[in-house]
Amino acid sequence: MKQFVVRRAIKAAQTDSIIGYELLFEQSGENLYGDSENAAADTISGFLMNNSGKIFKGKMIFLTFTPALLLRNTPKIFQKDKVIIQVSDGLIIHPLAMPIIEKYHKEGYRFAINDFQFSPRYFSMLEYADYIRLRMKGDLNQKEQNSMENVINMAQGFGKKCIITDVDTKEEYEKALAMGADYVEGNYIAETLYVKADKIDYMQGNFFQLIVAVSKEEPDVAEIEEIISRDAGLSYSLLKLVNSAYFALRRRTASIQQAVMTMGINQLRQWVYMLSLRNEESEGSDEILRLSFLRAKFAEQLIQKTDIKAITPSEAYMMGMFSTLGYMVDASIEEILAEIPISEDIKQALISGKGDVGKLLALIICYEKADWKNCQELAQVLNVQTAQLSQIYINCVEEVSSVWESLTGEYKRPGEAGMFQPEAPSGDKIEDALQ
Repeated sequence: MKQFVVRRAIKAAQTDSIIGYELLFEQSGENLYGDSENAAADTISGFLMNNSGKIFKGKMIFLTFTPALLLRNTPKIFQKDKVIIQVSDGLIIHPLAMPIIEKYHKEGYRFAINDFQFSPRYFSMLEYADYIRLRMKGDLNQKEQNSMENVINMAQGFGKKCIITDVDTKEEYEKALAMGADYVEGNYIAETLYVKADKIDYMQGNFFQLIVAVSKEEPDVAEIEEIISRDAGLSYSLLKLVNSAYFALRRRTASIQQAVMTMGINQLRQWVYMLSLRNEESEGSDEILRLSFLRAKFAEQLIQKTDIKAITPSEAYMMGMFSTLGYMVDASIEEILAEIPISEDIKQALISGKGDVGKLLALIICYEKADWKNCQELAQVLNVQTAQLSQIYINCVEEVSSVWESLTGEYKRPGEAGMFQPEAPSGDKIEDALQ
């Protein structure tokens, strides 16, 4: 049975701060929660048991739990301050809803109410909730907008934070801000996380590692290449420079390895030291760079599951890495790509989405947007087994998270608790869960 899982960032409305991620599940193109309660519980709990340590690093996770998941004590996989239990209508109408919620609330878990409505059954849950989640509708009329504003004002009056989800366009984002949302989630969020600039930006941790690498008495070229290759900003800056008139290469290059060798260590050091004159980055820019790295790894792995021969896995990596440059440079994608000699197939994929390479990029973007219907259609066209998509994505998230943790994470001191608790024992009975 085909199963998909993806995480989506939740951003503070007035800043670039990412407070956490919502985890979304789908199965066979349908919402998993629409299936039988036990089937959904089996799928989600199985995934969490096997992958919790891979996909969640440092941020809060927002997850809709079925009654069966709550009765199995599944939230106890997480530390209480790292998980938000989302309450949907399926739980609210459950006969054991109140005892279940009261039990977890007393233990210190926090709640969010999905699609809050002005009705007694939702108000009965309000005292337990820290967050109210409201869904943005594309064709929101003035009456519906006023109704959402009333819910937000009411909730904030009770000290609750409001999250508006499905914010997929600039117009919807502006409406969410105008209505006073505390947080926003949706496909448009990536475009709000980065302030475009004339110069490219890059990740502070990567840059510091690069300084150390080039400053060694005998620098390791392979190490330098690896550091640059995982950062869209550094990759773009290096390729733009090495293909400039200064170096006057007879043949332009899109290879990081060749660019490093062309510059040589002395000139590479000068370039790195010049880049040190920069402003501090924001958490939003960090999130975009993380996204570019994840897309790169996902593309590199996915292309090996297809019949595409037009580009190599390393070129697919470059395509994924550069797919976010439109967020990072104040220029059109055509102008950006004119600076670097990537293949025509990649250019067309990034500019217009044409060809099989364009379909590969579209598959990656559809997956991260949780557009499962188009995911399955594109996977079928590219001859990718949809059953493999989720695990490839999770493995790529794990690798990216591991690198990011090493670059940005604080030193874990002895005695500090990790994010995840030991697994809860299976086979809990209802009476045990409600004690």
